[in-house]
Amino acid sequence: MAKTPAASTPDAAAEQPSGPGKNRPTPTRAEQEAARKRPLVGDSKEARKRARSELAAQREKARIGMAAGEERYLPLRDKGPQRRFVRDFVDGGWHLGELVMPLMVVVILLSLVPNTAVTFYAFVGLWVYILFVIGDMIITSVRVKKAAREQFGETRVEKGLGWYAAMRSIQMRFMRLPKPQVRRGGRPI
Repeated sequence: MAKTPAASTPDAAAEQPSGPGKNRPTPTRAEQEAARKRPLVGDSKEARKRARSELAAQREKARIGMAAGEERYLPLRDKGPQRRFVRDFVDGGWHLGELVMPLMVVVILLSLVPNTAVTFYAFVGLWVYILFVIGDMIITSVRVKKAAREQFGETRVEKGLGWYAAMRSIQMRFMRLPKPQVRRGGRPI
């Protein structure tokens, strides 16, 4: 048998794979860092400014879309026809929970009065009102579930609609997101 010229030299034998392993020297840290470096896309000030303004425009469009109730801009918890039905159902009525925050501000102001009886009765009145709010939330939850069963069918009703309605009912109307799409006294579509 004749030896090939490449296999006869000791350097060539070292370059050929001889088993499991990488069969090459480990690159130095400087070589690894140099390999990772690449130019930034749009490195100029104008490009960064343009990208920032485009991102701001996209965010503004998404904010307006969410406030308007456009389905593609809504977070997952607000998506779907049943959630829209619940939002419209809650937004169409009056709820005691809407006045909790203003009432709490009044109680805080009354607690500054030096008369302890005024402070005591203000806090008692607040807690009684909160009990009524909880009752209103429970009633709203039951009514929403019943209306959703009638609207969408017994088996197709999503879980959590009652809780969703109760939480929306305690938010002040002007702070709700997505913004109310029906007037008070209106009914869901």
